[in-house]
Amino acid sequence: MRAVIQRVSSGSVTVGQERVAHIGCGLLVFLGIAAGDKPADADYLAEKIIHLRIFEDAAGKMNRSLKDLGAEMLVVSQFTLLGDCRKGRRPSFGAAAPPQAARALYEHFLAQVRAKGLPVSSGRFQAHMQVALVNDGPVTLTIESPHAAR
Repeated sequence: MRAVIQRVSSGSVTVGQERVAHIGCGLLVFLGIAAGDKPADADYLAEKIIHLRIFEDAAGKMNRSLKDLGAEMLVVSQFTLLGDCRKGRRPSFGAAAPPQAARALYEHFLAQVRAKGLPVSSGRFQAHMQVALVNDGPVTLTIESPHAAR
């Protein structure tokens, strides 16, 4: 499982003409689920992201987490994070989990974040989405679960 995390001052997801999610200050998480990923991978990433100290404290150092601030998270499923571009000119998505398995782990990840008491919004699984964000910093990180496909 792979996540690209962006610290944002705002973020939103639109499907067609409908805005399906919006957050203020927090984290926008693009989540890629690989074939073979398990609930333990989602648990690991949820815990890691919630406690990742990437928000500034009073001294201007990245020393506060999403949990510390009670800030929001917006999660967008993105199988293209598993794209392999090493060969040819068209990415291969063979490492991505099939939709049914990916949806279950995506929902599991969301449930883990909610269980920690944090506000979480999400995009629409398997939809063509327009994602808007204001990256704060900019701060963008990539995190993989310990068993992520390389």
